[in-house]
Amino acid sequence: MIKLVELLLTAELYNRYEELSEDDIPKDMRKVLYGKKGIKRPLIIKSETAEEYCGNLKGAKSIPFIDFNSFNKQYTLTSFEVAVKWFAEKADIEIIENNPVLAYYYENYDSLGVSYEEARKKNTPKYSDKEWLRSKLAEMEKNESTAEMLGLVRVFSPEEIKVHFKEIAMTPEQLEEIKKIEIALKEREFLKEVGLIDIGKLLFIGPPGTGKTTTARSLSRKMGLPLVEVKLSMITSQYLGETSKNIEKIFEIAKKLNPCILFIDEFDYVAKTRTSDEHAAVKRAVNTLLKSIDEINLVEDGVVLIAATNHPSLLDSAVWRRFDKIVEFPEPSEKMRSRIFNLVLSRIPGEYDIDELVRMTDGFTGAEIKLIVREAILKALSRDEKKITQEDLVEAVKDVKARPHLKISY
Repeated sequence: MIKLVELLLTAELYNRYEELSEDDIPKDMRKVLYGKKGIKRPLIIKSETAEEYCGNLKGAKSIPFIDFNSFNKQYTLTSFEVAVKWFAEKADIEIIENNPVLAYYYENYDSLGVSYEEARKKNTPKYSDKEWLRSKLAEMEKNESTAEMLGLVRVFSPEEIKVHFKEIAMTPEQLEEIKKIEIALKEREFLKEVGLIDIGKLLFIGPPGTGKTTTARSLSRKMGLPLVEVKLSMITSQYLGETSKNIEKIFEIAKKLNPCILFIDEFDYVAKTRTSDEHAAVKRAVNTLLKSIDEINLVEDGVVLIAATNHPSLLDSAVWRRFDKIVEFPEPSEKMRSRIFNLVLSRIPGEYDIDELVRMTDGFTGAEIKLIVREAILKALSRDEKKITQEDLVEAVKDVKARPHLKISY
C-alpha cells in the first residue's frame, strides 16, 4: 500500500501548499491526475484514479489512517500526521527523493536528508506530458479563430515523437548548435537578467533527405518540448489572401503552447527574395514573417524557432539576419554514411559489409540510405526470412539508383 499512501500524501500536500506546482508532481502520477482542465486544486483521489496508479488495492482497508467512502468512491487520509510518520518509516527513501511534493515536506523532517531542489531537478516538467498538451489544445479549440489555425499545424507531444536523437547521425557542428540551445533553455532566467534575449532561432539548410525535419522532431523528444510543425505552402495555398494573418496566428499558437519548438518547413515558400514585380500580398507576407520572427524568442517566450529550407538561395537577405545560426545539412560524407548505415542496421540481424555499401552510395542522402535498408528487409521477408544479406543490400542500392528523381523527406 506504499503507492496509495504516496498518492494520498502527495494530493494532501499539494492542496495544502499553494507554492507547489504541477511540475512538482511526479510524471507518472500526473498522468492519472489530469482532468479536462489539467490538474486543479483541490486534488481528489477517486477509486479509479487510485487503481490506475496503484494497481490492486486489496488491503487498503487495513491501513487505519485511510478511509474509503463507498458513496462517492473517494479515498482520504483520516490522520495526516500518522500518515506522514508511517510513510517515513515504511517507504524507501528513493520514493521521497523522486517526488518533489514529498521532498518539499520531508526536507526538514527527522533528518531524512532529502532535498526538494534535487527532487525537482529529477522530475520531468509538465509540458513534456501528452496529457498536458491535450488539455492546452482543448482550451485553444474553444476559441474559433485559434481552433481554425490549429487545423493548419501539426502539434506533437515529446512522447509522440518516434525518432530518438541518439539514432541520428549528426556532424560536430550540428551537435554544437543543439547543445547551445539546450543550455539557453536551461538558463533562461540568467539570460533574461543579463539582457541576452534574442536567442533560439535556427535556420536549417540543405538538400531534401539530409535530416532537417527528423532533427527538428527528435529535438522535441530530447528536450521534452511540444512540437508545433507547419509547412508554409499549406498556409498560402489554403488561405490565399490571408497569408499574413495566418503567419501571425501560427506564432500566437507557439507562444500559447510555450515552452515549445516551432518548426517551419518549406521556409522559402513565403520568405523568398523580394523583387519589385512581386504581388503586394507576397510582400506583406514576407514583412509579417520578418516581424513575427523579431517578436519571438526563447528567453522571453519559451519558443525555439527552427526554420528549414531546401532552397536557401531564394531567401531574402533580411531573413538570414533574423537567425542566430545557420545550420547546414549537407549530403553525407563517407564517414557520415558509414555512421548512418551502422545506426540503421544496428537492430537488424544479418551479415553485411558496410564499407562496400558506403563506396556504392556516394551522393546518397540519409533518407535514401534508410530506403535501401527498408528494401533489403522487404526482400528478405519475401523469402520468409528475417535476416538480411549483403546481396539484399547491394540489390537495394541498385534499385534506389534506378530512381534518380526520388526525393524523400527525412
